[in-house]
Amino acid sequence: MSKQINVALIGNPNTGKTSVFNALTGLNQKVGNYPGITVEKKQGICKLPRGVKAHIIDLPGTYSLNASSLDENVVIELLLNKNDKDFPDIAVVVTDVENLKRNLLLFTQIKDLQIPTLLVINMADRMKRKGISLDIDYLESKLNTKIALVSTRKNIGIDTLKQLISNYKEISVKPCLDMSVIDPAYFDDLKKTFPNQLIYKLWLVITQDVNFGTITRKEFKTVEDFKTKQKGDLKRLQQKETIKRYQFINEILKKGKTVDLSQAKDLRSKLDRVLTHKVWGYVIFGAILLLIFQAIYDWSGIPMDFIDESFSSLSEWVKNQLPEGAFTSLLAEGIIPGLGGIVIFIPQIAFLFLFMAILEETGYMSRVVFLMDRIMRRFGLSGKSVVPLISGTACAIPAIMATRNIENWKERLITILVTPFTTCAARLPVYLIIIALVIPEGRILGLSYQALTLMLLYLIGFGTAITSAYILNKVLKIKGKTFFVIEMPNYKLPLFKNVAITVIEKTKAFIFGAGKIILAISIVLWFLASYGPGEQFNNAEEIINTKFASENLSPEEIQHKVASHKLEHSFIGIAGHAIEPAIRPLGYDWKIGIALISSFAAREVFVGTLATIYSVGSDEEETIKNRMAGEVNPILGGPLFTLASGISLLLFYAFAMQCMSTLAIVKRETNSWKWPILQLVIMTAFAYIVALIAFQFLK
Repeated sequence: MSKQINVALIGNPNTGKTSVFNALTGLNQKVGNYPGITVEKKQGICKLPRGVKAHIIDLPGTYSLNASSLDENVVIELLLNKNDKDFPDIAVVVTDVENLKRNLLLFTQIKDLQIPTLLVINMADRMKRKGISLDIDYLESKLNTKIALVSTRKNIGIDTLKQLISNYKEISVKPCLDMSVIDPAYFDDLKKTFPNQLIYKLWLVITQDVNFGTITRKEFKTVEDFKTKQKGDLKRLQQKETIKRYQFINEILKKGKTVDLSQAKDLRSKLDRVLTHKVWGYVIFGAILLLIFQAIYDWSGIPMDFIDESFSSLSEWVKNQLPEGAFTSLLAEGIIPGLGGIVIFIPQIAFLFLFMAILEETGYMSRVVFLMDRIMRRFGLSGKSVVPLISGTACAIPAIMATRNIENWKERLITILVTPFTTCAARLPVYLIIIALVIPEGRILGLSYQALTLMLLYLIGFGTAITSAYILNKVLKIKGKTFFVIEMPNYKLPLFKNVAITVIEKTKAFIFGAGKIILAISIVLWFLASYGPGEQFNNAEEIINTKFASENLSPEEIQHKVASHKLEHSFIGIAGHAIEPAIRPLGYDWKIGIALISSFAAREVFVGTLATIYSVGSDEEETIKNRMAGEVNPILGGPLFTLASGISLLLFYAFAMQCMSTLAIVKRETNSWKWPILQLVIMTAFAYIVALIAFQFLK
């Protein structure tokens, strides 16, 4: 049986930690949350020499063990708790060769915890261009560790890193420096009170709000005494600790790292002057967004048509090959069309994630955050609010979790409340199918009307978010102000492997996450649409034959009318007709009403619901798009999906809170039902009013 070891991957933000994680684990990784908290937990498996398996945890980025956020608390609590199942056998600290001084602060702190700590110096391929040279032997001797010089871009040093991880027992656990010299009397007192505890662990317990599993209740009271005894001086001691560590690091790097500035070539400042310019910065960002949306439409058309036709053919094949009955009907009219309604959007969602991953990998996204801070401040938001608002284009749930980096409660609350207005990937299927039905094909200046419409919906969502933030900033009487600080990473060419893993993992998470809900809802909807109470449903054939006896219809036409009559008088039809009076002023019929209700589970269910409803009882080999295009408005006649009803639907989904998972996470983050209920009521009412005005004006 192969042995498994725990490896904690730790580092400052923007050191390439994710690239190292991807290089070690590839696609053998999964993303979840730490139990009880909404902090992302990435873990993967890596095969090491001699049959050893490494369980690698990619911990949240942290600058030091002096925690200022929940993410950093996660790192400290894991490193302090030996009883945790993920407690590392070895800590791998990832540093950036250009920012070694700042990155080594965290390394020296972890060394004080007496955990075998390996130093990875990443982005080694940049050393020559930046005129950097390192004395690895000297650094290893002074830092009491082993060093892996790595370039994930050139795939250099990964095998060496794996070898060093597997030989972790050979790495010294001796600290880099004696931290207790900052106040010998205080630390001597601490040693006497807790003779069996590691002093630096105790120091972290005293200075941080973290759990420490090995201290008993009685001992914990004594720790509290140490907290209060010199409460005013604790900050001063922390500052002295940081200064002491940097003195040590500076001394080491004087000999261990040299920089020949005559060799350094730097385009960064020139690019920053253009990309963060107060005018051209916004123009360039707008142009990039336009190109992204145009590419999403142009590149995904062929695979989408192929998927649509394939699912229609599969549904028809199942009907023809399997014996008639409830199971065949469920498969052909419920499950297959329901899944087809989400799988069809894989190409466009994958392209969206692809472009977002490239912008993140190149370092451009940090410039966008910096650029948008100028706008955010005027609307009562923090510059850090841009991160949730932009990541909300993937999904509102992790975006709302990302607000935990905002220190000020008012700014954080406002960001949580307005983030759902940002167009997420779940809205994309709804937008794409409606745009395809009601916006004509054609181009202006090389850009299609459909791509421009999609971009306009994204801009409307973002504009509504910041306008709402401005109103909330005036309404909410909560005091407090913070300053915006962001680190600008170096520009770099995107690493294909990182981009590919990001696209595959995020698309997979979206498809499987949505797929479970859609599969369950498709089965329920098929049942409700295939059965009904009373004479109108049970005697449908007799009623239709009597009603159209004089019209000499073909058997196919009779069968189609029977299917439509049954659907209208099924359980789902009755429910749809019950809510139809409320949605008819928006231009919707009872079928769209059912889709609206079911999509509260998840917005993307809208298309799957309509796919299921339109497939029940239908023998025609038609795609969902063709079926929707052929729907007739029961009141006004003509097509149901017109420009007026289509724009009404697009605006309803742009503003409505159609996602119970988002409501649940808002409740969890605000620790109150007050805010999610207000979100639900206000966003839905606003969506209804805007959709009503749009339909009545355009019809």
